[in-house]
Amino acid sequence: MADKPHMNLIFIGHVDHGKSTTVGRLLFETGAITDRDMTRMKELTQTYNKPTFEFAFVMDSLKEERERGITIDIAHREFQTPKYYFTIIDAPGHRDFVKNMITGASQSDAAVLICSAYEGLQAQTREHAILANVLGIRQVIIGINKMDKVEYSQAKYEETKKTMGDLLKTLGYRPETVIGYIPYSAQLGDNVKAKSPKMAWYNGPTLLEALDSLKVPEKPVTKPLRLPIQDVHTVQGFGTIPVGRVETGVMKPGDLVVVMPSGAKTEVKSIEMHHQQLQKAEPGDNIGFAVKGLEKKDIRRGDVIGPSSNPPVVAAEFKAQVVILHHQNVIAKGYTPVFHIHTAQVACTFTEFLEKKDPKTGQTLEQNPTTLKTGDIAIVKIKPTKPVCIEKFTEFPPLGRFAIRDMGETIGAGVVLEVTPRTQ
Repeated sequence: MADKPHMNLIFIGHVDHGKSTTVGRLLFETGAITDRDMTRMKELTQTYNKPTFEFAFVMDSLKEERERGITIDIAHREFQTPKYYFTIIDAPGHRDFVKNMITGASQSDAAVLICSAYEGLQAQTREHAILANVLGIRQVIIGINKMDKVEYSQAKYEETKKTMGDLLKTLGYRPETVIGYIPYSAQLGDNVKAKSPKMAWYNGPTLLEALDSLKVPEKPVTKPLRLPIQDVHTVQGFGTIPVGRVETGVMKPGDLVVVMPSGAKTEVKSIEMHHQQLQKAEPGDNIGFAVKGLEKKDIRRGDVIGPSSNPPVVAAEFKAQVVILHHQNVIAKGYTPVFHIHTAQVACTFTEFLEKKDPKTGQTLEQNPTTLKTGDIAIVKIKPTKPVCIEKFTEFPPLGRFAIRDMGETIGAGVVLEVTPRTQ
C-alpha cells in the first residue's frame, strides 16, 4: 500500500447532495468494501427504513456508534486507485460538519466538491467552496451528482457546470485549481469507475480517473521542523512521549528541539510510528517520540515543536483574512471567540478591522469598517489571550489557518497574513 503515493482527500458540499453515497460508491468500486459489507448495509437500510442509503451507511456506520453514545469527529477511510492510495477525510453531521471540515481541510491535499444536478447550487455548496479556498486547498474536483435524477440530461449538466464555474470564478478560484466537472450518479454508479453509455455526450474522465489526475503536493522537507502536539503520554521505561503530526521539516533522533510557547528545550531520544522505530520522520507522519528530561507537565496539546535554532513563532498579535460564515449578530471590536489553530484552542480578541473585501472580486469594499456580519470577508487584527504558536500561511500553511468557534458553532475561518512575535 505504502509504495503508492499517498493523498488526503476531503468530500465537501451540501448536506443532501450525496457526499456519503459518493464515498461509499468509491469504496465499493475500488474494492475497499466487499459485497458482503454492502449486503449488511442494505439490511441496515431496511431496518432504518431508508432503502437507497446503503452507500451512505458505509461512511455513517457512525450511526450505530452515535447510538451507543460514542462521538467520532472525522471518519477516515482508505482506498486505492491505479495510481494513488487515498485517505478520505469525511466529516459527517450537519451543524458540526463545518468544524470537522476545517480540521479535515487543513489536512487535505485535494477536495471533491459535490453539487447535485437535481437540486442545483445551495447556500452550503457556496459556503464549502469559500472555505476550501480560504483554507488553501489548491486542487478541487467538481462532482455533479444525481445525474440519474435528471435523466442524464446534458442540458442540466451544462447548467450546473455553468453555475458552479461562475461561483468559483467569483470566489477567486484559479482555473488550475479546478480539475474537471464530472457528471455521475453515486447511487447507480454511472461514470464513477466506468464510462456510462447513458452519458455518451460526455467525453471527460470518470470520477476515479479524475482522482488519478490529481498531483501529489511536494513534502515541505526543506522547511524548518514544525510539529503541533496532539497528545502527551507517559510510557514506563521511556518517560514522556508527545504525539503529533510532522507538518514541515524532518525530525531525527538526536535532534535538539524546543517546545513553544514555553521555550523548554530537549533532545529527541527515539521516534516511533505504528509501533516501529523511525530513523527520521517527515511531513504527514503521525509519530510518538521520546524526549530527554521533560515531564508531562512541560508539554501539552497545542504546543509546537521546532528546532532550537529556529523556534516556532509565538504571536503577540496577528493580521488575518477571515470569512464570517454564521453569526447571529454583528461582530464589533473586542469580540473574543475561540480560535482553533492546528491542535491549539485559544480565545482571541478582534482588535482592529482593517478592511472588508468583495467576495466576488477580492477588491477592497470598505476601509476600517466598524462591524462585521455573516458573509463578510475581512482583513483584521487579532490578539490571542494567551501565548500560542502561529505562523504565516504562506510559510507554514498548516500553522497559518484557523477556525473560529462560538456558542457551539463555527462562525468563521481564516488564514494568517502576518505575525507580530511575542518578545520574551
